[in-house]
Amino acid sequence: MATDLDIARAAKLLPIQEIASRAGIPAEALEPYGRYKAKIGLDFLRAQEGNRQGALVLVTGINPTAAGEGKTTTTVGLGDALNRIGTRAMIALREPSLGPCFGVKGGATGGGYAQVLPMEEINLHFTGDFHAITAANNLLAAMIDNHIYWGNELGIDARRISWRRAIDMNDRALRSVNAALGGVANGFPREDGFDITVASEVMAVFCLSKDLADLQERLGRIIVAQSRDGRSITARDLKADGAMAALLRDALSPNLVQTLEGSPALVHGGPFANIAHGCNSVMATRLALQLADVVVTEAGFGADLGAEKFLDIKCRSAGLAPSACVVVATVRALKLHGGVAKSALGTEDVAAVERGIANLARHVQNMQKFGLPVVVALNKFTSDTDAEVAAVRAAMAKLGTEAILCTHWADGATGAEELAHAVKRIIASGAAKFEPLYNDHLSLTGKIETVAREIYHAAGVSIPPPVAAKLKKFEEAGFGHVPVCIAKTQYSFSADPTLMGAPEGHVLPLREVRLSAGAGFVVAIAGDVMTMPGLPRRPAAESIGLDAEGRIEGLF
Repeated sequence: MATDLDIARAAKLLPIQEIASRAGIPAEALEPYGRYKAKIGLDFLRAQEGNRQGALVLVTGINPTAAGEGKTTTTVGLGDALNRIGTRAMIALREPSLGPCFGVKGGATGGGYAQVLPMEEINLHFTGDFHAITAANNLLAAMIDNHIYWGNELGIDARRISWRRAIDMNDRALRSVNAALGGVANGFPREDGFDITVASEVMAVFCLSKDLADLQERLGRIIVAQSRDGRSITARDLKADGAMAALLRDALSPNLVQTLEGSPALVHGGPFANIAHGCNSVMATRLALQLADVVVTEAGFGADLGAEKFLDIKCRSAGLAPSACVVVATVRALKLHGGVAKSALGTEDVAAVERGIANLARHVQNMQKFGLPVVVALNKFTSDTDAEVAAVRAAMAKLGTEAILCTHWADGATGAEELAHAVKRIIASGAAKFEPLYNDHLSLTGKIETVAREIYHAAGVSIPPPVAAKLKKFEEAGFGHVPVCIAKTQYSFSADPTLMGAPEGHVLPLREVRLSAGAGFVVAIAGDVMTMPGLPRRPAAESIGLDAEGRIEGLF
């Protein structure tokens, strides 16, 4: 059987100028990065302001499992299918992070015959956006230590520096480090640490900014430390915001690529959804809406993380209102949620599917709480049986939604045509009545408790006194109106990755809260989730290399 890489290599790509023309983008608006990818100039984006906007479709999924669900693959397949049936559609995705590429997850460009290309380039360095974000993050870190070295005019308390360095790699050894060792010439020794780039506030700022001016304004608001008398020190106080914006200027232009079937795709920005807000850039989404009749975008991980943050953070900030939601699942993944071992997934087990449906059902009902009509995309595997598929369809019918069997991995756009027609019917019905889960005026604690109760079905939230005191301090500083970004495991509705299915009555244990003043939200870290992941026992990097002709092997 052909691998994703085999399929990608066999594809005959079109010049990026032709893809741009299909999207209504003139060649002079492009800044090509080779033959098959380009950035779109900011002047062109400004010229589109005020254009009629298309319909926005959110693709999300159940809690991810080792069996795989195919959320990005479905996003690509649906976009291709919409174009195939005569709808002017574009796809808006996040850029992959190198950490997961070389770790467990692999690449993030779809799979089979529903991919965005050029796959290897997108999954590795692409147009350098993540390098620019990493550099901007670390410039700010360098300027903090430099300011202290040269007299510390702002009175920064070195014990209360909250800004961490970043690298786009899974590296547990960098979670906590001692910096500035080696004597007086190297500065004042202190404890420091690294986050993965996709968890950096710079990444969140980058993705939520509306334009260059908004970018620099948000960068300036980033709080990096406290002074000895308790004042918040910002990037603007350090005069770092201008240089950071300069590093990010070119990166802020959205990236244009193509699918296997020639659909235009904007791939831009890439925050994780378990430790950040998990959506592609506002600028790319807005541009796609101004150019297409339907825009298909995804939110990271399960709907309890990525979709909730897409709706409560990104849509709130950018003024977006989705017209439909697609929840992706597979029979195999539902069996895992139903308690079946991975080694037994090929055997029919309708009872296990019915148990696992509880996970899917909760995600569907959660999306309905936001006023969104939902359709379920059931990615087909050869081991799926008619009885198992029928069980899913019957359960979804009781929730007033449809479960559609999709074969886009094997068949490309034709395998998602039924899904595309269903999405078009939902859009035409005007049934969406989108509302965020909570309003701005609710307290920060109230917002956390609302998400825990309504989305996770938690019985309560455990907030240690020091964390509660921090939340109160954020509110006193004028940040009580911002949304919350809960960081927890992606594998469960709870903070315990082993609690699969649809657990009830658990308690969400908050460990830490961080104010992301530039991004405009408060991060609430629950359980053992890390902002710097580690590599697994056998990282994907072990299988990646070059063949005799210098071509990349093992990337998936």
